[in-house]
Amino acid sequence: MIFSYITRIALSVIVFGIAIYQFIEGEIGNGIFLIILSLIVLVTVWFNEIILFTFLSIRKGKFDKAARRLHIIKDPTLLIKSQEAYYYFLDGLILTNQSQMGKADGMFKKALNTGLAMKHDRAMAKLNLAAIAAGRRRKREALNWLNQAKKDDDKKILSDQIKLLKQQMGRI
Repeated sequence: MIFSYITRIALSVIVFGIAIYQFIEGEIGNGIFLIILSLIVLVTVWFNEIILFTFLSIRKGKFDKAARRLHIIKDPTLLIKSQEAYYYFLDGLILTNQSQMGKADGMFKKALNTGLAMKHDRAMAKLNLAAIAAGRRRKREALNWLNQAKKDDDKKILSDQIKLLKQQMGRI
């Protein structure tokens, strides 16, 4: 990471202080520009660009590129909790694609415990956990995860995948 979030907050406060000084000196244009600049720096605390670019790579199906980008973050515990949860979620998706189901299982559970913000992301994590459990022939655990995923999928985005996994579990 280029800057930790504490550094970004400190930088934003310093730039905001300079903006106030510019207003006092009568340089209104400079002050407005510096306030906007400090807000942009502050917003990067909440919207970590590495995680956003990793999401885009996964969406395009470029999992190798996504893995390289995600592993730029050396210590995910330094992230804000929601970003940390999405770090684990994305890592779980990447590990699933690489057929490392044991590690992916742990990542999805960490993501759920840390706190994914959106319901459909929680449903996706639970659906992946159900698929992993079904692959290990743990039908009860898989059904439990599947039912939880169904509850979290209130917009029915994953309904087809849930039905497909239920049909596949009938063979277990």
